[in-house]
Amino acid sequence: MKRVVLDTNILTAALRSRTGASFAILQLTAKRAIRPLVTTALFLEYEAVLKRPEHVAVHRFTPPEIDDLMAEMAALAEAVDVHFRWRPQLSYPQDELVLEAAVNGRADALVTYNIRDFEAVKDRFGLRVIRPSELLEEIRK
Repeated sequence: MKRVVLDTNILTAALRSRTGASFAILQLTAKRAIRPLVTTALFLEYEAVLKRPEHVAVHRFTPPEIDDLMAEMAALAEAVDVHFRWRPQLSYPQDELVLEAAVNGRADALVTYNIRDFEAVKDRFGLRVIRPSELLEEIRK
């Protein structure tokens, strides 16, 4: 089972389209082929972003439906304690939450559409940063 940290953009993309790689990743998570790693701060970010009006207008999930999704995600995820913080490392403060979960959880990979956002730190932390399609290819092999 792959232990990965999902950037918030993976969840937003998954809710916006049932035909993309992000949705397939959520399906594989439900089947326990992927284990997402989350910190409390990252989990709260997921929830807050998914409930933003601009995202709700597209994915059309109600707040209670998002709460149900997040409860399911919490049941499937592995909690990661943040023992070390290295802030600031990245250009975007919200990406720090993703980095901390990946490094502290010793993730097999950090999955994101924004590869360039993590380019400067991946070697420093020995972190694999991959796109959703790359994760799917690995799992299907």
